[in-house]
Amino acid sequence: MENNDHAYTSTTYDKVSPVEFTYKMRAKEIEDLVKMRISNNHLFSGRRNTSMWAWRAILKHMGLHHKMTHSQASKKWENLKKRYKGLKNPSDGVKVFPKAWPYFNLLDDAMEGRLESNAPVIQALPTNGSFPPISKPKKRKVSMVTNSPTASIAGAPEIEVSLNGDEDEEVVQEEIQEMGCIMQEMEHKRDVMDSEKQVMERERLVMQRERAVLDREVAALDRERASLERERATIEREKAVLERERAMVERDRDGVSRDRLALERDKARLERLSAPKVRTEEVTEHSSKGSDSIVMDRKEQFLNLFEKLIEHF
Repeated sequence: MENNDHAYTSTTYDKVSPVEFTYKMRAKEIEDLVKMRISNNHLFSGRRNTSMWAWRAILKHMGLHHKMTHSQASKKWENLKKRYKGLKNPSDGVKVFPKAWPYFNLLDDAMEGRLESNAPVIQALPTNGSFPPISKPKKRKVSMVTNSPTASIAGAPEIEVSLNGDEDEEVVQEEIQEMGCIMQEMEHKRDVMDSEKQVMERERLVMQRERAVLDREVAALDRERASLERERATIEREKAVLERERAMVERDRDGVSRDRLALERDKARLERLSAPKVRTEEVTEHSSKGSDSIVMDRKEQFLNLFEKLIEHF
């Protein structure tokens, strides 16, 4: 066989256990797994496939159904129980330290029934379409042989990995179910994304309409502002005209006041000038009246004398 980096053949030499990619759970996930297993003990009725469905439901609830298989979850639970039992009831002569294991108290509470109702209870198994139906694939036999360049150069025997169909039937069935579940999840996510896209499109249209309304309102405000600016300019011009007219009125009033003062001065001067003339006229009138009375008296006296003279004759 040539020394290639990777080589595969269908020849089977030895049977080995199936190769699985194990997800390393965090401490909080292990605690939640134990609590969910104890709180949902009613799902593990012992009937066919109930354990698988129960573990799949628990993993789906925890959000680990894309990271772990139901067989891995079951194996994790069995390993936890096995280690707990070994620490709880050690063999004779074996010295153990239960407190050194971080999950001893958790498993002790679980086994003693103190963790019941400490996690959400799944009411029913998800057999209504949440998971794909169980199918029994035909037994298959896959073998894989890898050639390592280093081993070939050193003359070491080839490393061969074989997947036995008898032992791998459940894994194949699980892979089919996982693929169906993944496809359903992808379809669901695509539907959700489509619905979100439609919602976003509607929101975008609504925002466009609102933006158009806002643009119209802004344009109306601009027109109103321009109209107000024109009115303000008109008011400013009218105010300037009123100021000029008021200044003219003030000037006219000042002129009238000056004219009135001039008239007052002229009147006073005329009164001063007319006072002596009036007095002269009064004196003249009095003198003429005196002379007239004297003449009248003389006439009366002459008439009296003439009458007396006539009487004597």
